[in-house]
Amino acid sequence: MSCFLCNSSVGKKLVMSISGCALVLFIIFHMSMNVVAIISAEAYNMICALLGANWYAVAATAGLGALVVVHFGYALWLTWSNYKARGTQRYAVTTQEPGVSWSSKNMLVLGFVVLLGLAIHLVHFWSKMMLVELLGGHETMVGGQMIHATDGAALIQYTFSQWYNVVIYLVWFVALWLHLTHGVWSMFQTAGFANDTWYPRLKCIANIVATLIFLGFAAVVVVFYIKSLCGCC
Repeated sequence: MSCFLCNSSVGKKLVMSISGCALVLFIIFHMSMNVVAIISAEAYNMICALLGANWYAVAATAGLGALVVVHFGYALWLTWSNYKARGTQRYAVTTQEPGVSWSSKNMLVLGFVVLLGLAIHLVHFWSKMMLVELLGGHETMVGGQMIHATDGAALIQYTFSQWYNVVIYLVWFVALWLHLTHGVWSMFQTAGFANDTWYPRLKCIANIVATLIFLGFAAVVVVFYIKSLCGCC
């Protein structure tokens, strides 16, 4: 099995599909959690406190980090293998739609943009919340004042009161949307669902999932930016 997953193109795609599926499920959870901040700051902070630096949250974070490394590492490996085997052709799916989308031909580039956005996100949030608690602290400096490390709502409000952060995150979400519109259906295609009947259905599902994720994340950014302009709490 290990040789199949490492030496076979299909095996590498399978690893990417499984890791990608797990990451998509987490992204949906994370997006849903963030939307709660729009509805109730108290409820959102309760979720932040429930997660925090508790062992299960730390274990999940480590697992997610490993999934990102595996997913991106296999993407690089598969791209390089295909480049050597077929020249400039990117890693491709076996079923090709008429008029190949831009995102399907630039998944690796989009992946780099998504990774860069993730790094920025970790600096803005993880380093001021879970990391603070892991280092034994309980408060973090935000906007010139100290707040509790589990006060995620205040951190969101401050971060997205800065227009440049709004721009950065929206660009990140667009890249994520493009990545997912191809990646979600590609996962199922690798599992053997790519046929004339399921191909258009999977494309539709991928677009719906990617769009809902984009709208959920973008709504949080835009709503909190508008609140900052209006002087709302």
